Amino acid sequence: MSDYIYLEAELAVHSFLLGIVLMVSYDLLRLFRLLIPHNSLFADLEDFVYWIYCAVMTFLLLFYENSGVLRGYVIIGVFVGMILYDRFVSQPVFSILKNIKIWFTIKIKRFTIKVRDCRRKKKAGSHGTEP
Repeated sequence: MSDYIYLEAELAVHSFLLGIVLMVSYDLLRLFRLLIPHNSLFADLEDFVYWIYCAVMTFLLLFYENSGVLRGYVIIGVFVGMILYDRFVSQPVFSILKNIKIWFTIKIKRFTIKVRDCRRKKKAGSHGTEP
């Protein structure tokens, strides 16, 4: 295989891997949003910064590996990497994480209710026993 074809194939693989890296980055952002809920203005700002990050990373891939020449298959490779990662890794993992968050939320609410009931019983019991 010629060196040119090898370099083009390597660029295609790197673009696919970049798509995966970009989706992992977005999953970290989604995890942050899951753990610390905030309003839509901040979520929109985070998305804006994320897409600028995606554009810069794709530009750097093209700049360093292809002398800045835009190739359609590189953009397609990035999107294919993003889509495949999202479908086969991200969605199952986040459904599990959401279920874990719901489970913890239920446990925390139950614990809070038990502590509150215990405090009420102590207050009610102490009022009648003091001389």
